[in-house]
Amino acid sequence: MVAIKVSWTEGADKNVALPSYETVGAAGADVRANFPDEAREGVVLKPGARALVPTGMRIEIPVGFEVQIRPRSGLALKYGITLPNSPGTIDSDYRGPLGVILMNTGQEPFHVAHGARIAQMVVAPVVQAQFSVVGDLSDSVRGEGGFGSTGFA
Repeated sequence: MVAIKVSWTEGADKNVALPSYETVGAAGADVRANFPDEAREGVVLKPGARALVPTGMRIEIPVGFEVQIRPRSGLALKYGITLPNSPGTIDSDYRGPLGVILMNTGQEPFHVAHGARIAQMVVAPVVQAQFSVVGDLSDSVRGEGGFGSTGFA
């Protein structure tokens, strides 16, 4: 288990639940919209629109980990609500307010209510690479094939 420290942003509703795992086997903890005092009515996303939805939190992630922000499958299927930068990455050295970029790809306006579960966060280990320039890369069976080169069935 990885410990994630949380602090509230100014104007956050401290009665909105912290991220939570809704089932025993859940990989992602649900994140809720937490609008400041002057915007508690939430926001309406028209079809094709996107908005940065506040969570009311700042988080401290241990070095060697990241938090990935991902769409909730039910919102995506039923309403077309997704994250255009999915997965969004929160680095361990970021201490600013946590916001979620939501986009409405559906046909109807969608109301993002205060306290609604809007995304999920997955805590994952990070491995950093060392990059170096070489003359040639090793051969592989796939070679330079990409974008469907391995077939469709």
